[in-house]
Amino acid sequence: MGGKSLRLGFLTLAVLLLAAASEGAEPPPSCEAVRKVFQLRRLGPLGGVPEFPRAGVDLQVCTSKNPTCCTKKMEEKYQTAAKQDIQQVLQTSSATLKFLISHNAAAFQEMFEMLIRLAENYTSTLFCNAYGNMAAEATVPVQEFFTDVGLFLFGTDVSTEEFVNRFFDTLFPVVYNHVLNPGPTDISLEYGECLRVARRDIRPFGNIPEKAIEQMGRALLPSRTFLQALNLGIEVINTTDHLHFSKDCSRALLRMQYCPHCQGLTLSKPCMGYCLNIIRGCLADVAEVDLHWRGYIQSLEELSRAMSGAYNIEHVLLNFHSLVNDALVQAQINRPELSERVHKMCGPPVRKPKEFPGCSFDQNKDNQVLKMFSRDSEETLTNRRKEFISHLRLYRAFYGGLADQLCGNELAAADGLLCWNGEDVVRSYTHRVVGSGIKAQSANPEVKVKGTDPVISQIIDKLKHVIQLLQGKSFPKYDKWDLQQTGSGGGVDEQISGDCDDEDGCGGSGSGEFKRVLKITDCKSMIVSFMHLNNELAYFTLIYTTE
Repeated sequence: MGGKSLRLGFLTLAVLLLAAASEGAEPPPSCEAVRKVFQLRRLGPLGGVPEFPRAGVDLQVCTSKNPTCCTKKMEEKYQTAAKQDIQQVLQTSSATLKFLISHNAAAFQEMFEMLIRLAENYTSTLFCNAYGNMAAEATVPVQEFFTDVGLFLFGTDVSTEEFVNRFFDTLFPVVYNHVLNPGPTDISLEYGECLRVARRDIRPFGNIPEKAIEQMGRALLPSRTFLQALNLGIEVINTTDHLHFSKDCSRALLRMQYCPHCQGLTLSKPCMGYCLNIIRGCLADVAEVDLHWRGYIQSLEELSRAMSGAYNIEHVLLNFHSLVNDALVQAQINRPELSERVHKMCGPPVRKPKEFPGCSFDQNKDNQVLKMFSRDSEETLTNRRKEFISHLRLYRAFYGGLADQLCGNELAAADGLLCWNGEDVVRSYTHRVVGSGIKAQSANPEVKVKGTDPVISQIIDKLKHVIQLLQGKSFPKYDKWDLQQTGSGGGVDEQISGDCDDEDGCGGSGSGEFKRVLKITDCKSMIVSFMHLNNELAYFTLIYTTE
C-alpha cells in the first residue's frame, strides 16, 4: 500500500512539473522539438534553427523575455507558413460547397447541350419525314437557329427575338419554293432574298414567330441566368479561398500559430477566444459577404421554383418542332392570299434550274447515345434543380459562421485544455471576444482592421448584380416575362439577361458546337427514347440517368 502511495506521489509531482514547464515558466532545455517540426514542415534549412535557446533580440513578432528557439529568418519562414496554413484551411472548409456548385453547373450545362441537340434532331426529323422536298434546304436555317440558342443560353450577347426572326426569315423562301408555289425550277437567289426581307410584312406564318419569340425568351433567359449565377458562386468561393491578408493580420496569424514554437511549445493550440478574435479580424471583409450570399441562395431557390410549367426549357425546346409545323400549316392554309402578297412585293417568281438533293439528316447517327429507355426513369431538369437547391440551402450561413467553423473544427484548443493566448500557455483566454464583420473589429484586441478589401467589395457588387438578375430586376431591353412560381415567394415579373466575356468560356464555334464553361468531371449517361408517331414525325424524350 505504501509503495502505491509513493508511486502516486511521484506521478502527481511529474504532472505538476510538466504543467509548469508547459505554462512557460521555464525556457525549453533544448530546441530539438522545434527543429523536428521545422524539418518536418520543410520550412527551410535546418542549419538555421538553433540547437539551444538563445536571446531573441532581433525578433519582431515572437518576442519573449525568455531565451527563444527562433531567429529572425525562422520568423520570416513561419510568417509565410502561417498564411499558407490559413489558406489551406479556408480551401478545405469550402471544398464541399465548391464541388457542389461546380459539379451541378457542369451537369446542367451538359443537359442543356443535350436538350439543344435533341430539339435540333426533332426539327430536322420533322422536315425529313413530313416535308422531305424542302428538308435539304431547311438544314442550314435549322442548324443556325439552334447554334444561336446555344450561344444565347451559354452567355453570348444575342437577342432571342433576332435569332427567332432570322430563322423564319430564312425559312420563308424555302417554304415558298416548295410549298406555296412549287414548280419544275427553283426560285432564283435574288428572288429568295426578296422573300426573306419581306417575310415580316407578308406574315406567311401568322403569329407563330411572335409566339416562338415569347416562348424562347421566357424559357432561355431564366436558364441562362441560372447558369451564370452558378459560375458566379464558384468565383465567390475562389475569391475567398485566396485572400490577400493585411500586414497586421499576417503578424497576428504568425503570433497565434508559430510563436509558441519559439518557446518550445510545438503542440500547443490557441485558446478559442484568442483564435476567434484573430480569424474574425482577418476575415472581417469575408463576413460582409454573408448577407449577400444568403440573398444569392434565396434568389436561386426562387428562380428554380419559377423555372417550371409551360415555359420550362425542356418543354419549349423539345416542342419547337411543333411550332415550326404549325407555321408551315398556317402558310399552306393561307396559300392563295400569300401568293398575292408575294406578287405585290417581289413580283412574279424568277426561277433557275431545279436541284434534287434528298434529306441529309441521318436519323440513326446518334443511336449509340440515344438509347431506348423507359420514360419512367427520366430525371428532369426540374428534379435536378430541386435536389441541388436542397443541398445548397445548407450553406446559407457559410460565410457568417466561417471564422467559428475554422477555429472550432481546425485551429483552436478544445474546451478545458491548456491553450496559447499569444504570450503564454494558460487555462483560459481573458480578453473580450468580438463579433464578426468589419464594424465589430474596432474593439478587437488582437487585430487592427483598416478599411475594406477592394477584391471583396467587387465580389459583393457582383453578388448584388446577379441577385437582381435572378429576381428579374435588370435588363429591361427585353420583353417582360412572367413565371408562375409554386410555394412561397413572389413572382418574377421582369426580363433578365446577363454578361459574358471571353474569359467565361461561353463563346460558340458557330458550327453547332458550344464551348463549355466548366469541364465535366463526372460523366453522366444521357439516354433518349425514340418513337415514331403516324410514321411522319419522330419524337424524342430526354432521359437523364445518374450512376
